[in-house]
Amino acid sequence: MAQFEDDIIIDHDTFGEIEKYANEFIESVEALTTARPTIGCIIPAYNEEESIGSVIESLLAQTRLPDVIHVIVNNTTDKTVEIAAGYAGAHSSEVDGVEQFTEVYVHDIGKNPDKKVGALNYGFTLIEGMDYLLGVDGDTVASEKAVEQLEEEIVSDSRIGGISAIYTIDPDPIQGTVAKFLISGQRAQFAAFNMQNMLRGRNMAVLGGQYSIFATKALRDAMTQNHQTTPWVKDSEVEDSLLSLQIKSAGYLTKISARARADVGGMTTLRGLDAQQVKWNYGAIELMWPGQRGDTKGQPFHPNLRLRWLENLSMAVNAFARVMFILLVVAAVSIDAFVFSPVWLVPPVVAAALNVRIAMSMEGRTRRDILFAALIFPAEMYMWVRIGHFLRAWTKFASKKQVDNWAAQAKAERGAGNAYLTPLLITVAVMIALAAVWVQLSVLIQSTVLWVAWPVLGTIAVAQTLGMFGKLVRRHHGYKA
Repeated sequence: MAQFEDDIIIDHDTFGEIEKYANEFIESVEALTTARPTIGCIIPAYNEEESIGSVIESLLAQTRLPDVIHVIVNNTTDKTVEIAAGYAGAHSSEVDGVEQFTEVYVHDIGKNPDKKVGALNYGFTLIEGMDYLLGVDGDTVASEKAVEQLEEEIVSDSRIGGISAIYTIDPDPIQGTVAKFLISGQRAQFAAFNMQNMLRGRNMAVLGGQYSIFATKALRDAMTQNHQTTPWVKDSEVEDSLLSLQIKSAGYLTKISARARADVGGMTTLRGLDAQQVKWNYGAIELMWPGQRGDTKGQPFHPNLRLRWLENLSMAVNAFARVMFILLVVAAVSIDAFVFSPVWLVPPVVAAALNVRIAMSMEGRTRRDILFAALIFPAEMYMWVRIGHFLRAWTKFASKKQVDNWAAQAKAERGAGNAYLTPLLITVAVMIALAAVWVQLSVLIQSTVLWVAWPVLGTIAVAQTLGMFGKLVRRHHGYKA
């Protein structure tokens, strides 16, 4: 018998029944389906017949299915619509005994003057009632847990407005010497960029549209603050960068994931890579530059742009140091004043060591990644390619000529146009002009120029080497780029 303070007496059998009922009730409550956030996925697609099937299949294979998937096809001239339509309809999958459902919709919005921006905004109207928007490019395939990991991270902190996956490029299907070289360079570029952001508290300056999740509340707040009717605007060359700035200004955090990974589409030709990188750099300069350019407000002191300023300053110094070194060596040889010093080998050796460390930090690194970094020459060649993109972007910006860089990229990807050769031709012309001037100078003036210029270059080289060494010895805290 059990007796309580109020003298109510309950026999053991009755007490056992009550305890059994309580346990069953608790178990039934725990078994109830808990509410989870809703995720709407939008895929802007333009001529993606080669990859759209893989992208949709990757989403349908996720351990956390998006609640709905909208494929927004725009301006396409290939079979993107037909291939995507093969996946339209309801889909389900079972993960750990729990069945999930999603539905794929395919929208062909036809000729769209706003291109990708128009497709993104169209997609936003379809899912704006959901908690999160997952933006996926039509050529980006993610690891099977990517959506689950992005959701866990963004749900864990209400201050986060958006999280970008860790990007790289799958090198396996790439064929051809030039294509493999360019893909290795882009993989190294992505790895350095990813690690740099991870070591900055995982703060991401640009939530790349390739595979990022956004809180729809953050998007609405950014729209309200900037008097916009849509999250993305058509007057920016880098719609992702501008939106990231606006989300940050609205009081939210912009982050890079610690785990979610995605393979993006890489550029396999010099022409295509040039057009892509020039568009990105040009758009970033517009955001960085003080004042107003068209309808894009320059925000030079925005915290998300600090890294952009550092990148541009670094590229300017890299370009200046390399061109100056070549000119001084040629000039010294021309007057029999050239003397080799082993100290000159220190900067490239440190650079190679840094590149190797970055390559070693890559998830899924290959032997080609290590060799690309260690052999010095491939990475140096790719740096010259990037310098060309940097110079072209600043030249186009300085010309104040209104250009459609989206159209230029599409043209380049079709194999048309030779603008990517411009930096090389200009460099050769400048070299010839300087050589013509040099031979007109007296030996005394030539010697004086070399006497002043070599220490200047040496100072720059020392500063660069110290900067690289600092990155080389910096801890990565277990992050994988």
